[in-house]
Amino acid sequence: QVQLVESGGGLVQPGESLRLSCAASGRMFRIYPMGWYRQAPGKQRELVATITSGGSTNYADSVKGRFTISRDNAKNTVDLQMNSLKPEDTAVYYCRADALIVYWGQGTQVTVSS
Repeated sequence: QVQLVESGGGLVQPGESLRLSCAASGRMFRIYPMGWYRQAPGKQRELVATITSGGSTNYADSVKGRFTISRDNAKNTVDLQMNSLKPEDTAVYYCRADALIVYWGQGTQVTVSS
């Protein structure tokens, strides 16, 4: 069983930054590929960024150069640094762990609006 708890969402203006954090339970965290996904109202959930156990990263084209995913295996956390936020980044952001099965967090709301 893996529990994921996201934090760090909020309301920001366009061009500002936010840092999301996902805290994971379990001793095997360091071997799990992890990811951040988002779901905007009326849209399907989509990949934002992923990071392997070895630290290799992958990003959606829409966030490349603006977002950075990182992990700290000692703290069982995976973060998403989001810079130069745009209104189209508004969504609920979810943390995901690819263990033997897929686990999801409860989500954290990010709203980008002037």
